[in-house]
Amino acid sequence: MQGIKRIQFIVLAVFSLILGGWGLTAVAQAAGENEVGYSVKAAIPKNQINKKNSFFDLKMKSGQTENLQVRIYNVTNQSIKVQTAIHTAWTSSAGAIEYVKPAKSFDSSLKYKMSDISKLQGKSTVTIPAGKSRVVTAKVKMPTTAFNGVILGGWYFKRIDHQVTGNVKGASNLRNSYSYVVGMKYTMGSQTPFPDLKLGKVAAGLGDYHRGVFADLRNPKAVIIPDLKMKTTITNRNGNKLVKQATKDNVQMAPNTTFRYPIYFGKEELKAGNYHLHMVVKNTDRTWVFDRNFTITAKQAAQFNRGSVENSGINLWLVLALGALGMLVLILLILLIIYLIRRNKKKQDEQEQAES
Repeated sequence: MQGIKRIQFIVLAVFSLILGGWGLTAVAQAAGENEVGYSVKAAIPKNQINKKNSFFDLKMKSGQTENLQVRIYNVTNQSIKVQTAIHTAWTSSAGAIEYVKPAKSFDSSLKYKMSDISKLQGKSTVTIPAGKSRVVTAKVKMPTTAFNGVILGGWYFKRIDHQVTGNVKGASNLRNSYSYVVGMKYTMGSQTPFPDLKLGKVAAGLGDYHRGVFADLRNPKAVIIPDLKMKTTITNRNGNKLVKQATKDNVQMAPNTTFRYPIYFGKEELKAGNYHLHMVVKNTDRTWVFDRNFTITAKQAAQFNRGSVENSGINLWLVLALGALGMLVLILLILLIIYLIRRNKKKQDEQEQAES
């Protein structure tokens, strides 16, 4: 093979399995057909609620134990390594249910984590020979409780040998990460909890080095809350002047999670003062209205303004590009030095041979 003719970004969703519009998905990231090199398939048990779903959508009982299995298929011509993990679902700062990345913290209302009641059996990294398949197993042990509601998570699969193999023309030098997530949804009890939302902490802060005000919207119930629309206004309590307004649609909240909703200020700096946040959150079933006073101190304003990308005076992407360019120049310089040393040594050897 002669290198890579073109570079493709990992943007194609190989498959997406949607549960009742609630955002429960199973996704593989890929660069093109056959480039992933492997696939996964869940063995659906008898207690599956909806037989049409390809993820685990299970009716569970108090104290129930069960072994769940997923088969990993290797479609390449050499062995591959796949890493597996079970994650507890949470709500990301983008307002989406997150299954791929593990949560850094959990809402205080969460009693049972998917990662605690579903445990992988055997090693977390599996080697699959060329053209073969392997079955991985998770043992589920439900809590002994009168719990009603949903426990949500995802079974994550990531190929870690990186190199694209098999019959992928011109792709021998690609190094990318290819992952699948098989959704895991356990439903317990006879009654679904009535959805509810609470407003937690409201304060100034930084999110990915962007300054703003962050409102913690909490879902303390064991139920998925879908399709939320949010409208938020921030006013200055000294004169009731409008400071910031924001809207967000299609928010999906996982059970027992907190959505740290960022209201970014962009180029506008945070200013010390007393403020009021008014938020309206609604979907087709219900409307919630929240009001909260909060304060930004002079110390907080200075700290978050100083730490933001907008106030640095430097474009982050420009810094990264310059860093990459500098690294390339350094590599070329090292190669040039090696070339000159070898050339000089060759000339010296030729001179010594001529003199002898």
